[in-house]
Amino acid sequence: MTRRQLRESIFKALFRIEFNEWEERMEQLELHIREAADPEETSGLSITPQDLEYIRQKTTDIYQHLDEIDAVIEENAQGWKLNRIGKAELAILRLAVYEIRLDEEVPQGVAINEAVELTKKYCGEEAKGFINAILARLVKE
Repeated sequence: MTRRQLRESIFKALFRIEFNEWEERMEQLELHIREAADPEETSGLSITPQDLEYIRQKTTDIYQHLDEIDAVIEENAQGWKLNRIGKAELAILRLAVYEIRLDEEVPQGVAINEAVELTKKYCGEEAKGFINAILARLVKE
């Protein structure tokens, strides 16, 4: 899988937990991993065991830092509480904040660009500016 495809899979795993109980997050992650490994579910994408482990590791790391990540989002969302942010937008922001603040492998500009690309694919048109503004504020800090 490409980095973009891996990132999209991590986004989907993060999005999924918003519809389940927090205590079920690891079970939901494992279900997501099994689905990602199924060629019928992924339109024939070639997914290696290393790809699946990367998705598992990054998603788990985001879960472990979720309180910190959410605090950064709320601080930079200026007037927006997390429960007012759409679930797709929140999952994208969580992934981007993680990449910007905690993942040294991803340059800030790449994290922002990839977040905007995910937003274009999974959110409404107005969400692109919202996501971009929050991430721009974060990077200016």
